[in-house]
Amino acid sequence: MPRPALPDLSRRRFIGQACCAAVGATGFLSSLASLRLMGAAASPGNTLVGAASTASDYKAIVCLFLNGGNDANNLIIPADAAGYAAYAAARSNLALPQAGLLPITPRTAGGTWALHPSLAEIHSLFGAGKAALMANVGTLVYPTTLAQYNATSVPLPPQLYSHADQQVQWQSSVPDQPAVTGWGGRLADLVNASNSNNQLSMSISLAGTNFFQVGKQVSEYDISPSGAVTFSGTTGGNNPLRYTTQKALFAQSQPALFNTAFAGLSSGAIANSDLVNTVLASAPALTTTFPATSLGTQLQMAAKLISTSASFGLKRQIFFCQVGGYDLHAAQVDPTNPDNGAHATLFQQLSQALNAFYNATVELGVANQVTTFTASDFGRTYSSNGSGSDHGWGNHQLIVGGAVQGGDIYGKMPTLTIGGPDDTGRGRWVPTTSVDEYSATLASWFGVSATDLATVLPNIGRFAHPNLGFLG
Repeated sequence: MPRPALPDLSRRRFIGQACCAAVGATGFLSSLASLRLMGAAASPGNTLVGAASTASDYKAIVCLFLNGGNDANNLIIPADAAGYAAYAAARSNLALPQAGLLPITPRTAGGTWALHPSLAEIHSLFGAGKAALMANVGTLVYPTTLAQYNATSVPLPPQLYSHADQQVQWQSSVPDQPAVTGWGGRLADLVNASNSNNQLSMSISLAGTNFFQVGKQVSEYDISPSGAVTFSGTTGGNNPLRYTTQKALFAQSQPALFNTAFAGLSSGAIANSDLVNTVLASAPALTTTFPATSLGTQLQMAAKLISTSASFGLKRQIFFCQVGGYDLHAAQVDPTNPDNGAHATLFQQLSQALNAFYNATVELGVANQVTTFTASDFGRTYSSNGSGSDHGWGNHQLIVGGAVQGGDIYGKMPTLTIGGPDDTGRGRWVPTTSVDEYSATLASWFGVSATDLATVLPNIGRFAHPNLGFLG
């Protein structure tokens, strides 16, 4: 009989995965030192802070990454007769029928615009002043004009149209040097001291490892939409006897450094998952209904964690969610009905999940304390490639929350003309707002002072608008 395959448990893989399951509140050594505290917090006879409670000065930001490069040229659409006619001619088979568009009236931005017909919930939030649009934002090393781009007279972000490079540059906000940390990680490092006696990392990922939350001191804690990640077949009540035996084995003294690290990280992962799942189980159920989609379940878990933040001693939290499918080189729209297609489905899921999450923050009484923002690899070409769009540069983003100065378009819309003053080719717009400025506005609202802003965003001094005004 052939010997069954054993799982890959190389030293590098084990330590890497176990570290992701560890608490991550301070770093490797201090995380191990905190395990006794976490175990005690979840032990019978100890009282956890009441669930569904948050500190009065609590704040959270939620990064929602649209993986693949969202075509936001169909997020904000010209609605006046001349503007729409030019849009329809330039986008050809990617153009949406004018009759189905959702008109918006920006408070100060001017112009006549509309949203994609699948964004009905976002349209309502925009009208209620709880959602805003950020126009033509992208990775920049310095402010750049089309003339400077063509002359290469200023440094440009390397590998502008590469998924992997632009994802890292968006999430690190340092396109001019090899990235070591993400701007969310640097933000966590800076403000983590405000989380007194925190028993869990302030950086929570609902979508696995990411660059955005990489810090030098604070590491992300990965949680699945169904709860803390557990060891398969032993935790979560699947096999109580094996689980008890495993914990006893890991608690024994070990004969070698690697064995000690293995046992310590395993014990830490178990203690952390026990703590998190115990606290989540005690949280009152939300009455808000979330869609049963990948993004819906991620944001539902984020809402649960926000409701129990006080149980973990957290006054600040940074969340990362992610959905894929936006790299639509083909099948972007349904040729028989341009309102439908892959992009319409993605936008519908985005709109419904964001709306449910906002409603959950209202239910929890923290709508003014939680801000969700989108990001994506890059924009896409204004012109069609025949059945989809190709990689672009500047892009439009969404910001949702009670503190958002909504109902407006921030930044500057590009001139939507192929070969126009903002076009590097095929409708790849030169960004008029940098990722640094977009991120700095969020970081400032989160509590970072003007003097500390460069710690989070080292290049912010190169740009004119460290606060774009979309958060009050």
